[in-house]
Amino acid sequence: MGNDGFLASKDIKSDFLQELVDHFRDNRETLRQQWLKETTAKGLLANLTPEEIKTESITIYDTCVGCLETGKYDAAEVYANMLAERGVLRGMTTEQIIGNFLTLRDIYGRSLFQRYQHDFNRLSTALDIYEPVANTILSIVALAFIKERERVVRLQQEAIRELSTPVLQLREGLLMLPIIRVLDTYRARQLTEQLLHAIRAHRAKVVVMDITGVPSVDSKVANHLVQTVEASRLLGATVVATGISPEIAQTLVTLGVDLSRLNTVGDLQGGIEKAERLLGYEGFKE
Repeated sequence: MGNDGFLASKDIKSDFLQELVDHFRDNRETLRQQWLKETTAKGLLANLTPEEIKTESITIYDTCVGCLETGKYDAAEVYANMLAERGVLRGMTTEQIIGNFLTLRDIYGRSLFQRYQHDFNRLSTALDIYEPVANTILSIVALAFIKERERVVRLQQEAIRELSTPVLQLREGLLMLPIIRVLDTYRARQLTEQLLHAIRAHRAKVVVMDITGVPSVDSKVANHLVQTVEASRLLGATVVATGISPEIAQTLVTLGVDLSRLNTVGDLQGGIEKAERLLGYEGFKE
């Protein structure tokens, strides 16, 4: 059969796929060692121990060949997620993760060029079979790494928000929300979510919101604070605002915020005392 028949025959192309798989498996150790040599020279394995390098390289190599053989990528996706989680945890960069797989892809490709360098049609067919698989695996790894980085950043942001605006339970039915630093619209929204969640979780009846540490507010944040007070009221909790500076009070008046909707006390101590009176007056004191 001529080369045209070779390219046109689906059965023969399927047999050729198995030939490629056998080629990569038969040359597994040689190609893997070449891969390690090149990635080490590029500094892409700096975050791994020698034992981890050996284990990871074998698993990655075999997973890629398995995808080529089966045309399925489930195993690659699972392993890519695990690899991304470990990589991000160890501070590996996008360049390191993607660089490793690009190097392996190039080594696979060079081995095919070497094997079929005297038969252009077979080389072309080999690349037609191999390159889509290699590119798909690369995309899976890149996406897994990006998603993991985004997940870690979200967790860090949530941890920072919780530390910067902790909702404290002073006693049964009484919460305190000490707010410090500049409030922007995004942080004000997060603050509201945390507070409402805490009110529901602790069945709070009174919340002391202390803004002594807030230097200034704009119109959007000011209105958001008022909305927070209203939302808390809908959940059955009265908000006592303390620590409003003269500058913020003047800003609120200038912005036209209805101060009658705010239950205000000068300082934190006075706010807690008022909260205790509210609890006792309303019959919630145990």
